[in-house]
Amino acid sequence: MTQIKGSRELQEDVLKKGLCIDCGACVGLCPYFKSYRGTIGMIATCALAAGRCHAHCPKTEVDLGEITTGLMGKAYDGAPLGHYLSIAKARAGENIRGKGRFQNGGAVSALLALALKTGMIKAAALTGREGRVPTPVLATSEEDVFACATSKYTAAPTIASVNEYGRSGQDKLAVVGTPCQITAVAQAKLDPLKREDFRDPVVLTIGLLCTWAVDTRKFIPLISGRTEIGKVISMDVPPPPAAVMEIHTTDGSFSIPIEEIRNTVPEGCAICPDMTAELTDISVGAMEGDYTWNTLIVRTATGAALVQQAVSQGYLELIDMPAENLANLKQGAAGKKKRAIIKAREGGLLNTDPATGRAALRIEERVVERILAQS
Repeated sequence: MTQIKGSRELQEDVLKKGLCIDCGACVGLCPYFKSYRGTIGMIATCALAAGRCHAHCPKTEVDLGEITTGLMGKAYDGAPLGHYLSIAKARAGENIRGKGRFQNGGAVSALLALALKTGMIKAAALTGREGRVPTPVLATSEEDVFACATSKYTAAPTIASVNEYGRSGQDKLAVVGTPCQITAVAQAKLDPLKREDFRDPVVLTIGLLCTWAVDTRKFIPLISGRTEIGKVISMDVPPPPAAVMEIHTTDGSFSIPIEEIRNTVPEGCAICPDMTAELTDISVGAMEGDYTWNTLIVRTATGAALVQQAVSQGYLELIDMPAENLANLKQGAAGKKKRAIIKAREGGLLNTDPATGRAALRIEERVVERILAQS
């Protein structure tokens, strides 16, 4: 049974244990939590016994069975890619290609541009940056969307802008985020505190495939030793066996061994079992072996309708996903699930007895065993 507590418990369970991934879910709900240059801090304590800060956090009392059933209408079964309707290779179509600078195929930018054009959404919660520091952005135009294109790889308080938008009373918001950010949105959508004044402004979620992010506070010094931060244009992590992160700057490109990068990854990433943002309408990531295309996973009727419209209006191009790519994607996602389960169990963070403590993650034991048995 999920336990919902308050800010004191959030500080004890997440901040003090180093599990915070700076998603911003607790920022803007009250005056007590702030995000600054890659870290979340609690500036004062709150007397509430149960608060949205704890209820929405993706690193405490996350019951994947409850969330998946409540949001997707299906049981959480531990399948590597979660529930989905279709998977394909995708890239921005002829009506959008060339309008912006994209990390890969530009599928996310294309979908958002169409959703804004048709009025499906009024704004999109995205991740921008000031220098190399990630910042929340509320994009309301095609130009805003293109300005936020390219992968950041740094943990970002994007969900703070979702909270800000909700407070404004507006609706028709899209959210683009990593699996942990999307988990926070999913928990908020289910309104775990059953508030009388609850409103859900989010009508579309697009998840970004993610294995890990980096801690801005550790990552910036690592980069600064090699180039001026302001000269960095983009970053990329090629598939194995490359084992490097590529940094592209105005002066050229260089690589950092992936082992050095791993030293900057937050502890919270190690207990995340979701590589493909399973709680979204659409999931998008890089296409292994062909970075001019995206992997696109459609999960809901909402997502399917948008993708179909994007194809028909020349905003998106789809082709079949090669069987080898799909097999590799499933293998990678299954491996992340297994590693996360093992790490959470070793740390006493999986299915903790409510009588003795609080869990970071709750998954039915039969599903846990199924995940561990996956090759």
